[in-house]
Amino acid sequence: MVYVKWVFWGTFWTVIFAFFHYTLPQHDVARITDTYEQRVDTTEAPIFWSRPETVTEGPGANRDVLFIQTFRTNERPMIYRNEDTGWGWPPYFKFDTSNLQAEAADLRSASATPQWVAVTHYGWRNEFLSIFPNAISVRAVDSPDVRIIPWFNIIILTAFAALTWGIWARWRKWRARRADPMVDDIL
Repeated sequence: MVYVKWVFWGTFWTVIFAFFHYTLPQHDVARITDTYEQRVDTTEAPIFWSRPETVTEGPGANRDVLFIQTFRTNERPMIYRNEDTGWGWPPYFKFDTSNLQAEAADLRSASATPQWVAVTHYGWRNEFLSIFPNAISVRAVDSPDVRIIPWFNIIILTAFAALTWGIWARWRKWRARRADPMVDDIL
């Protein structure tokens, strides 16, 4: 019975961690090498693509998606998609895809004369499933060693920890006052 309990809680917290890791914004320092537009079939991994109302779902559903090619500070490539999130999830309310594409194109640079940028994004990159993180913003930074403190993530995770602790503390009090005495009376 204890084994089942640990498997349940381990799975529960893994799902919570994955949700926050995918949804909360992350910051990468990189060098933009190219921006382009490509027709993409979004039916293969539909949960990892934005869902604009104008897209027809079903077999053969595809659309044009903007991409930003970069090289990170360790010289490994990273490709970001650039799609509006609209009013959907995650709630970034991003409606400026074309503006972001223009900003990214303006910040392109070669490896000989690098222009470093901080790319704020959410999501994961998986080459096997063709999943790309969605870029939210790009801004020029002075060097590849810039330190970016994720204040938004700190606030959200602190609030979540406080809420979780509050629920757990109330559950323990309720169980000590109500459930445990009732079980003791039955036994």
